[in-house]
Amino acid sequence: MGRDQHDHFAKLSNAVAVDRDQKAFAELFDYFSPRIKSYFIQLGAAPEQAEDMSQDVMSALWHKAHLFDPSKSSLSTWLFRVARNRRIDLLRRDRSALIDVNDPIFVPPEPISPDDYVEEEERDEHVRRALALLQDKHADIIRMSFFLGLSHSQIAEKSGLPLGTVKSRIRVAFQKLRETLEGDIGPPDDL
Repeated sequence: MGRDQHDHFAKLSNAVAVDRDQKAFAELFDYFSPRIKSYFIQLGAAPEQAEDMSQDVMSALWHKAHLFDPSKSSLSTWLFRVARNRRIDLLRRDRSALIDVNDPIFVPPEPISPDDYVEEEERDEHVRRALALLQDKHADIIRMSFFLGLSHSQIAEKSGLPLGTVKSRIRVAFQKLRETLEGDIGPPDDL
């Protein structure tokens, strides 16, 4: 969405707020309503519910257009914030929608057998030893990626390395870990 379109929508919103301009509202409705409905569907709403909620958001535009301040955000941002808040309100009113007793999170895990527990501990120890054999520059990136859950771009930002270097080091570290864990070669001296 370009700056011209932002300005155009701000003018239409102002016409709705000041003059109750139905033509301006119709243009905004035609543009935003399907997008808001799609947003609700992407969040898991049924099509009928998404339609009702998108009309509720557009009704808020009609009645509260005077609250929109184009110096603070675009109309699109404002409307999707209203949509998000409407959805949160709906979920709060219908708490039953939040809890699904069949959700796997409520099913207790199967107990781990003693043999499986020992195998997991041995595998974890093997991985820790393999990680310890890596050069710090490789091990640090693996830790950031898999233990801290950082994306490649977050690692690049945090470490100050170029994104390509981060990806390359992860690839090299995986190869060295694989070789060590599979026992294809002994612990390399040059890790």
